[in-house]
Amino acid sequence: MTSTGSPAVHSSEAAPAAPAARVRRRGTLDAALRGRGALLGIAGVWLVTRAAMLWTLVHAVGHSANARVEVTMTYHNWYNVLVHWTMPQHDVMWQYPPAAAAVFLSPDLLPFLTYFQAFVALTVLCDAVILLGLLRAARRGDGSMAGAVLWLVALPLMMGTPFARYDIHVTLFAVFALLCMRHRPRLAGVVAGIGAMVKVWPLLTLLGTPRGRSTRDAVVAAALSCAALLAVFAVLFEDTLGFLGNQGNRGVQVESLGGSALMAARLTHLWPGRTNFQYGAFEYVGPYVSVIARVSVGLTVAGFLLLLLWRVRADRWSSATPFDAALCAMTVFTVTSRVISPQYMIWLLGLAAVCLTSKHTTQRPVAWLLAVTTALTTLIFPVWYDTEILTASTLGTVLLCTRNAMLLGATVWSGVRLWKATVLPKTAAQPGASERPAAAAQPEASERPGAARAL
Repeated sequence: MTSTGSPAVHSSEAAPAAPAARVRRRGTLDAALRGRGALLGIAGVWLVTRAAMLWTLVHAVGHSANARVEVTMTYHNWYNVLVHWTMPQHDVMWQYPPAAAAVFLSPDLLPFLTYFQAFVALTVLCDAVILLGLLRAARRGDGSMAGAVLWLVALPLMMGTPFARYDIHVTLFAVFALLCMRHRPRLAGVVAGIGAMVKVWPLLTLLGTPRGRSTRDAVVAAALSCAALLAVFAVLFEDTLGFLGNQGNRGVQVESLGGSALMAARLTHLWPGRTNFQYGAFEYVGPYVSVIARVSVGLTVAGFLLLLLWRVRADRWSSATPFDAALCAMTVFTVTSRVISPQYMIWLLGLAAVCLTSKHTTQRPVAWLLAVTTALTTLIFPVWYDTEILTASTLGTVLLCTRNAMLLGATVWSGVRLWKATVLPKTAAQPGASERPAAAAQPEASERPGAARAL
């Protein structure tokens, strides 16, 4: 009996040793990355990788001319309309809130450059500011350099695409809204509100704000900043809300989850539809497309209802919960979208990087899975978009279905990890339960079990 019991004792003692060793290794690596030499190395890596991204964009490496045309034609055409103080109301591709006009007009800040050069230069500047924000967040007591490393190495996986989109500008607002959340919720709300008037989705950063005064301050500040910006642009520009009508007519884009299902059905001759360029993207046209579009919208609604349920049921908040909730919400929005354009990965990488700035995050494996998904997305666009994706070849279908399956997996994984970390089992939450979560396990928690559940 004694001999058979001995191994069990050893195994139970050894079980937590591996996770503890991994934590120690991460701590040692993190400490090494904080040194002055390491920071100089990070700056060097940023310069090299961003120079490579610019080179691929300028020289159209890997068909990146497909990415460049967005700035040289679409954005520049909008600029030519916006300088006359009117929104591009007759352009169905204009589907953005009014403050986006400021981004497309911003190249005027660098009048000595062409529109393309100035836009790209300002985008690179936003990229650098995001990295600096992540590095600053790593200096907190519970901070980690992993977020800065993720942004540093994962964004170049998209080649030149990020610098030919205005999504880095939007991600900048979302990142800083989250980084301000802990100590300055009002400022976080203002930044999120400004971001929402540029591209709506930064409002998702408010989903995980701690209950009580922090939530009220952030939400009120976001509402006021949205209203103020809307009023300003309504005075300065004509047809400020014209974008709303264009957004609702979007169909099922080729890269979406529903699009990959149609592509697979098309490859196997089970679906007779085709692709058509409309609303600024290649969308599917044919039977069942409208049904899939409605299902996508329904899944988005269902996903956010589940997020609202999480908000009501959550009992434990850590310093990383606002970050984790924002990433989870963004993955839900992305995977259920009728679009899933490649630049959506910029949003996910930005939020994933913020999660990794905290040692308490639950999203670490999800963040690195998204980095792998980003690399696969680059093969889809721009590398093989024309030759494999639009032709619905076997390779293109496998690539797209695999990428979307990974996105779906990341979404489910993110939600499960967030739920398990913040929602107590009912037996543990009941008064008189035999066990309670140890206070030391959540040193940064803003609420404990039994706190008011008010939104």
